[in-house]
Amino acid sequence: MSVMIRLRKINDTSKKRYNFRISAIEGSRPRDAKVIEELGYYDPAKNPAALKINKERVEHWRKLGAQISPTVKSLIKKIK
Repeated sequence: MSVMIRLRKINDTSKKRYNFRISAIEGSRPRDAKVIEELGYYDPAKNPAALKINKERVEHWRKLGAQISPTVKSLIKKIK
């Protein structure tokens, strides 16, 4: 089982305004599939964008061999 840490799209009430959850998902599953664990959230619509990531859990999944998507990598760099 290959685990990916990636964004999962959550539709907001208004059209074309999305929130995202940072999740650990099995790599072969689609973007909005059942998650293994929620690791944080990202709301780009707010000014400044709201971002919260549980770094300890991300590191835990990395040690277990999870791959991180490029977008999530860039978000992690923003909070360091």
